[in-house]
Amino acid sequence: MLLVIGDLVEDVVVWPVATPRRGTDTEARIERRRGGSAANVASFAAAAGCAVRFVGCVGADAVGTEVVEALAGAGVDVRVQRRGRTGTIVVLVEPDGERTMLPDRGACTQLAEVPDDWLADVTWVHVPAYSRMGEPLATSVASVVARVRAAGGRVSVDASSVGALVAHGLDAFTSWLAELRPDVLLANAEEATLLGLVEPSRRTAALTVVKRGPDPVLLWRAGVADPVAVPVPPADSVRDTTGAGDAFAAGFLTAVAEGHGAVAAAEAGSALARRVLGNPGASL
Repeated sequence: MLLVIGDLVEDVVVWPVATPRRGTDTEARIERRRGGSAANVASFAAAAGCAVRFVGCVGADAVGTEVVEALAGAGVDVRVQRRGRTGTIVVLVEPDGERTMLPDRGACTQLAEVPDDWLADVTWVHVPAYSRMGEPLATSVASVVARVRAAGGRVSVDASSVGALVAHGLDAFTSWLAELRPDVLLANAEEATLLGLVEPSRRTAALTVVKRGPDPVLLWRAGVADPVAVPVPPADSVRDTTGAGDAFAAGFLTAVAEGHGAVAAAEAGSALARRVLGNPGASL
């Protein structure tokens, strides 16, 4: 079973009909959806047929109940602690599909020690970088990773966000990666540049996967100088890139769990990511 640990929030997705004008009105389409990077990966993995469990913390409020029910309704085994208030992310989507996120993570960072029975049957744990940001969440994640590894499981990490990495300490994150040496590290082109992943000495994961939008995905094996490039078929339309990286991670990890190699997994990740590009928010 795949376990994804981290954020479960409400997304408020804003599609302005034009570039927002400061100091006055700009019409927009606004939708509220279940969000959070970790929850997105879990939901997309379930849609791809993977047995998946989500672990996180939401508020003791009505919104928390709604997002938990939405995630469970997507076929995910949801295990949450409840305290404080549920987080919200406002997602501003430009006409070309690029999005800007304004996160208020709320209770997400308040995940305390995870019970052993929540880790039963887990063979792989996936950790978005957001899950290393904030306490006691980071300490709880470290404990989960250690226990899954001790039981013979594998670990993947997603670099998540350039802004978040810089704001919360790039040195601390890279040091953690070097110590952890994950089985898989996923990053987009900007995150890979920030982390210096073009340098072999900085690639501490057994497999580094670099997503580059419409350009080929690059797969770097540890100790191998040149990457394998996996072509990305063109998308029919790009209206909202929210959740595309999470969908890629879900497709990739599901394929690996099914025994496929890295190239086939990258193709599966790209195929699942394409399915979210025309919809508001992280939805298929």
